[in-house]
Amino acid sequence: MHIGHTITSVQTPIIPVIGEWTRNTPGTLSLGQGMVSYPPPAAALQAIRNFGTRPEEHLYGPPLGYKGLLELIETKLLTENSIDCISGYRVMVTAGSNMAFLNVLLTIADPGDEIILPLPYYFNQEMAVRMRNCTPVPVPTDANYQLQLDALRAAITEKTRAIVTVSPNNPSGAVYPETDLRAVNQLCKEYGLYHISDEAYEYFTYGEARHFSPGSISGAEQHTISLYSLSKAYGFASWRVGYLVFPEALLPSLLKVQDTNLICPPLITQYAAIGALETGSSYCKTRLQQLAKIRAQVTAQLQSLNGVQIVATEGAFYLLLKLNTKRNDLQLVKSLISEFKVAVIPGCAFGLDDRCYLRVSYGMLDEGTANIATHRLVEGLRKLC
Repeated sequence: MHIGHTITSVQTPIIPVIGEWTRNTPGTLSLGQGMVSYPPPAAALQAIRNFGTRPEEHLYGPPLGYKGLLELIETKLLTENSIDCISGYRVMVTAGSNMAFLNVLLTIADPGDEIILPLPYYFNQEMAVRMRNCTPVPVPTDANYQLQLDALRAAITEKTRAIVTVSPNNPSGAVYPETDLRAVNQLCKEYGLYHISDEAYEYFTYGEARHFSPGSISGAEQHTISLYSLSKAYGFASWRVGYLVFPEALLPSLLKVQDTNLICPPLITQYAAIGALETGSSYCKTRLQQLAKIRAQVTAQLQSLNGVQIVATEGAFYLLLKLNTKRNDLQLVKSLISEFKVAVIPGCAFGLDDRCYLRVSYGMLDEGTANIATHRLVEGLRKLC
């Protein structure tokens, strides 16, 4: 039977592949999937304790999201991101920020259009672009994974519809400075493009790095789309709650997409999200000190390796390893799992195919387990490479 050519051109999702290899090798420790080790706030679980006792909780809800949650999100955006939703923006709750990104593509792009993705890109976004029958245009960043504005400008064509920035970045951990994000936003305004700003890791910064939301720029409300997620900050990975902030002019089109794909966000997870947002971002920020300690520990162990280049970036909970080897990164990952019982993600999934790269995620392990996992990785790379 026929299978569509569009979907067959999309890369196989790497996380399920690595997950299956890990499950088939009992005792494997994961430095792979990007999750946190802590659970949701108690208030989130308390908020759904009596869910389902009222008849209206079993009916379809508003497509944009539950009013109480939308109000909390708008307050959070104003106080933490300096984004005023009264001035030309609207908010839509989605089943995670991946869905938000796909909703946006279905709204702003047509088959054959181009979407600029700075390298390394987040693999699910590249996959979504191809699913839309659009062309992902990867643009190199510098040696520290920072944006190169001239390269972004040179990549723009008459088919370009958006430039995507992910800061703090998955998979590099790079945090883009405010000046560069302002420059990208201005570039989009100049060429009539959308600036899609993915801010799923907004609270995960270290040292002197500071997160900046391009949606807060004066006059940006006509062309700026911001994506957010509760998965990381609130330990909500399985709950699938995200939201997008978008120009009001896109509302009729986005409602078509939302009604077709989801109809409305699940009410039970929205109630849980209310509990999380009422707890506040301090729930995440109080855990950053411990995460920073694990980050320093993992980095120090990996820097002891010869033939491995590491850029100590200041965001998210990722490190990219650039290896001085001709080995295929996917096969190397498979060997690390089968022989040394440690899992990481190959760089080819993020568009890094010129050399052998590995993404290390240290967010989902406690200090002791992270130490053991990193020791296995160091031992494996020494022997395999």
